[in-house]
Amino acid sequence: MQWRRYITGLAFSFIFVVSYFTNKFVLSVLKFTFPTLFQGWQTLIGAVLLLLFGKFGWVEMSRISRSAALSWLPGSLLFVGNIYAGSRALSRMDIPFFFTLQNSSHVVSYIILKVVNREKTQWLKIISICLMLLSAIILPFHDPQFDSSGYLWAVGHLLCVGAYRAFQGHHKSTNLSDLEKHCINYSFSVLLLAVAAHPTGDLMGALEFPSLQSHTFHCGCCASVVVSHVGEALLLFSQRDSQLGTR
Repeated sequence: MQWRRYITGLAFSFIFVVSYFTNKFVLSVLKFTFPTLFQGWQTLIGAVLLLLFGKFGWVEMSRISRSAALSWLPGSLLFVGNIYAGSRALSRMDIPFFFTLQNSSHVVSYIILKVVNREKTQWLKIISICLMLLSAIILPFHDPQFDSSGYLWAVGHLLCVGAYRAFQGHHKSTNLSDLEKHCINYSFSVLLLAVAAHPTGDLMGALEFPSLQSHTFHCGCCASVVVSHVGEALLLFSQRDSQLGTR
C-alpha cells in the first residue's frame, strides 16, 4: 500500500539523520577518530547479522559464488572508501555542511552515467545538478569552522559515493541481490579495515584512547551500530517492496 511507503520513508529519513548524530557524537564529542576500527566494528556487526539472518531464513540470501563476488569487487572498494573518508570528514565537519557536500555525490554519478550511457537528459535535471554543484562550491566560503582536511576527506567521500551509485546502476549482474551485495561489502570492509588498522596507527591510538573503558563510549558505539543497521534494513526492505509493487 502507498501509505506504507510513506511511513517507511519517513522512518528511514528520521533514523538516517539520527545515525549521523550518533556517529558525530562518537567521532567529535568523544573524539574516537579511528575510522578503521569504528567502521570495522559497524561492518563486522552488519556482516554477522546478515549471515545469521540468512542462515535462519529470515532474509533471502543465496550462496555467493566466487565469480559473482569478484565482479562486485570494485563496488566493495568504493564502499570502503565511502565509509572511511566519510568518517574522517564527519569528525571534522558540522552535520549540515557534511550533508550538503554529500548530496553533491549525485553530480559525480550523473557525470559517470552520462559518459557511459550517453543518454539525453532533461533540462530540469541538468539545472538541479548544477545547483547541487554550485552549493558544494560556495559552501566552504560560508563555513565558520572551515577545516581544509575535513573538506578534502568530504570530497573523497562524495566521489566514492557517486562512483558507487553509478557502478551499482551500471552493474548488470543478475546473480546478486541487494542483501548479497551488502554482505560482500561488509565482509570485504572488515578484512580491509582490519589489515589497515595497524599501518594507519589507529590500533595503537585506540589502545591509548582515554575513554576506552567509559560506559558512555560503549553506549555510543552500540547506538551507532543499532541505528545505522536499522536504517539500512528499512532502506533495503522499502526497495524490495517498491520492486514488488512495480511487477
